[in-house]
Parts: sequence; C-alpha cells; structure tokens
Amino acid sequence: MKKFFLIAGSCLSSVFVSAQAKPFYTQYILNNYILNPAVSGIENYTEIKLSNRNQWTGINGAPVTSYFSIQTPIGKEDLRTSATSFEIPGENPRGKRLWEEYTPPDAHHGVGFVAMNDKAGYINRWTLNGTYAYHRPLSVKTTLAAGFSAGITSVNLDRSKIEWASLDPNDPAVGISSGELKKIKPEIGAGLWLYSAQYFVGLSVLNIIPGKAQFVTNDKYGTYYTPNYFLTAGYRFSLTDDVMMMPSVMFQYWQPQLGGLHTNVKFQYQDKVWVGGGYRFSDLISGYSAMAGLNISNTFNVSYSYEVATTSRLRTYTKNTNEIMLGFIIGNKFSQACPRCY
Repeated sequence: MKKFFLIAGSCLSSVFVSAQAKPFYTQYILNNYILNPAVSGIENYTEIKLSNRNQWTGINGAPVTSYFSIQTPIGKEDLRTSATSFEIPGENPRGKRLWEEYTPPDAHHGVGFVAMNDKAGYINRWTLNGTYAYHRPLSVKTTLAAGFSAGITSVNLDRSKIEWASLDPNDPAVGISSGELKKIKPEIGAGLWLYSAQYFVGLSVLNIIPGKAQFVTNDKYGTYYTPNYFLTAGYRFSLTDDVMMMPSVMFQYWQPQLGGLHTNVKFQYQDKVWVGGGYRFSDLISGYSAMAGLNISNTFNVSYSYEVATTSRLRTYTKNTNEIMLGFIIGNKFSQACPRCY
C-alpha cells in the first residue's frame, strides 16, 4: 500500500491553479469527512450526517448549503477509538486511562458517499462523490490514512427565476436561452489524515480537475472551479475525567491569493453535551460563531451553530448565519455517542 500513500501525496502537491472556494461550514469540526476523504471509515460504526446551512440571513439569494454524508469502515475488527470518537458505556472513555492505554487499530479500509447542494442567487450546484480510504498504523499510538474521492459536479442556472428589472434579458453573462442551463464536470479529491487518541492532522485538496461553468461562447464570462486546499489540526485535552477540551484550526486556500483561517474550541461533558465557539479570518468574509450539541441517544445526535459576520459592509444587510446538523450511528458496537473527528 506504499504506492497508495505516494499517489495521494502526489495529488495534494501537484495542483496549483486559480480556484473558487468550496462552501463554508461552521461545524466542520463535527464532520471532517466532508473536507477530507481520508477520514472515510475512521470510526467503529457507520455514520450518517445531514446538514443545512442558511448563510447571511436577510440577503435575497444568499447561499444555502445542504449535504448528506455516509461513511463506514471495512475490515476493522477492533473496537479502538480516536480523538473524535463517541462514548463507550460504563467508565467514561474520555478519561486519561483510555489515552494511556490507547493503541492504533489494525490496517483497514473505509468507504463513503457525499451529496452536496449549494444554492446562491440563481446558481444551483450539486456535487456527488464516492470516497475510499486506507488506514495503516505508523506506530503504537498513531495511524495514517490516505483517501480519494471521485464524482461529478452539476452547475445549473435557471434564467426563468431571474428578476430582470432594469437588467438586460440578453445579458451575455447568462446567455440568451430561456429555461435552465446546465454544465457537468468531473470532481476528484485526495487527502491524508494522521490521527491518534489525542490529536489529528489532515491535509486535503478537493476539485483537483479544474473546470469552468460557462453558459455562453464568450470566454470572458463564466465561473472557474479549481482546487481548494484544506489543512486541519486538533488536539484533545482532558480537563477532568468528565470534561474534555478540543481546540482546532482549519486553513482553507484557493487561488489566486484568497484564504481563510478557521479557529474553534469545543468543550464536551461525557460525550453527552458539548458547547464551543470559533472565529473565521477570511479574505472574503470574517465572523465569530457559537455552537452547541446534544447526544439524544447512542444512535442520534443534533448540533446547532450561529455565526455573526464582522465584515462591516456585509453587516449592513445581514446579521447571522444558522447551521444545523443531525447525526445517525448504525452498528455501534461500543454504543459510542460522539464521533472521533470532532
């Protein structure tokens, strides 16, 4: 499998062109899988996530992002956990004893699927991706995973919904055709994920194959979709046997000179309740956020985040962004309650 890791690393380093940003997620720390295919199969169970994000409430045509994700391990016989796993019944698994006795799982595989819809104005984008990852121990306490994603992206423009008002209905940027215009392009991604019971570090690139959503023949008009890079890291601190603190960061970069740094800290009590907050420094939009979550049972959890933009021009028109996430766990051998990547 050495070639597999080399190929994944090559994909990460060989792409460097102008890019449009992937959708933002305030609660990325609760589902790192959405940004890195190497996370596929990291848990001891099948995990399903449903998320809806309403950005910049109050602005007509503001982005609305929804996704469905599912991932599961293959050939993982052990029941070991990592820094973002859910609870084991009985003695609190987040206590220091778990970390001191932690050993990595045997080599195993993981697969998954993501369906994402992103609407902004009159543009509607669908992305469908399948993922695969291979997890291999590097030492007694550390595992490295390499993963790939492959699928398609469909970009749609519905001219019938455009409120032209004083605009020219023959605007060359959207063409002269009526009805819905659609463009489809391939979607490829790759990632690496280094993890243990206490920390994780991930590097990924999504949308490796560049493309252009162009609805007219004039090359001056269109939207470019080119690679987005993500660097993620987090560390789990045991404040007590019942309370855990996990600070994390995520850096996103897309060409030519645009980037964003997301900082986040999460406090969790016995994997039952968690609260946290964060701040996003971005070349486009900055803002601070708060989030809270609850494990309803060993098979269902819910979380919510609220984000306020600090960009002065944007605050003139909007006050907040709301994001809700539902999590479902299937085949939980440990009856764990909280995923390992959060």
